[in-house]
Amino acid sequence: MPTLLILMIVGAAGFFFFTASRAAAERAAEIGRDACEAAGVQWLDQSVHATGLRLRRMDNGWLGLERSFRFEYSEDGQDRHIGRVQLLGGKLVGFSGPSRAAQAVVRSFPQ
Repeated sequence: MPTLLILMIVGAAGFFFFTASRAAAERAAEIGRDACEAAGVQWLDQSVHATGLRLRRMDNGWLGLERSFRFEYSEDGQDRHIGRVQLLGGKLVGFSGPSRAAQAVVRSFPQ
């Protein structure tokens, strides 16, 4: 009986981690897509890729997960550049990408 309870707890924790990871990936994709649109460049592959996960202290003092994502974009259709998005919880904490859009993206998303 205790083994079943432990399995249920582990399963629930895995489900919540997966759900939070998907939500963060969707948020990063939205940021990357909007940045490319604002800069007038092409967002390649229509996706983001998770590149990192670490514990980091949030503004309220609690520990949270900082997730890093990368996306690719092209300025003229012949080249590929890499952009990066870092999210702490649901908050944008780092962005690098199309230089013309960086300031607009940071201002448009609530901190």
